[in-house]
Amino acid sequence: MGFASIREKLGYQPVLLGVFALLASGALAWVSESTAGAIAAAEAKDLRDSLAEVLPQGFADNDFLHDTVDLENKGKTVTIYRARQGGVVKGAIFKVAERGYAADIVILMAVDADGKMLGARVLKHAETPGLGDKIELSKAPWIKDFDGKSLGNPAPEKWAVKKDGGVFDQFAGATITPRAVVKAVKGGLDFYAAHRKEILGDKS
Repeated sequence: MGFASIREKLGYQPVLLGVFALLASGALAWVSESTAGAIAAAEAKDLRDSLAEVLPQGFADNDFLHDTVDLENKGKTVTIYRARQGGVVKGAIFKVAERGYAADIVILMAVDADGKMLGARVLKHAETPGLGDKIELSKAPWIKDFDGKSLGNPAPEKWAVKKDGGVFDQFAGATITPRAVVKAVKGGLDFYAAHRKEILGDKS
């Protein structure tokens, strides 16, 4: 086989590779576009279910996902989902976060119009299994201790774990984790109090 013949055959390879690459990228783009709607709908449902989980049943009758306000908190944008009943804002749901033992602990919390806790759930964490993961409702009821709490109940200095003189239980061998959650929720209540009128839509 001569050099010219080999060179001629080799010349087709980049072309074929280019064609296959083009076909593959086109197929991927088609799959992505055709499934984007279903993925977005599933994500919206998951978010809506999470938001509803921190509210008492029947507390609101609006679609939280389409009733939001964005505010700044510590240099970051926080999306507040407003819960309405009969068109009146009865509460707010938003995320807060604090550094735990291993990484940030992300919490979804809900408060009523007066700033009283309606519920809190941990959305994301990397705490030690069997120790710090008791912040998950599926592992322990500890997170429910925030229900009904406010900036005045308990007193500000009591917003801490019992080891630090507060009212919230800590976990054996994992005090850092509940301490971070308490700090995050207390910070969320402070944030709500500072922006209450904006969140409720009070123009006065």
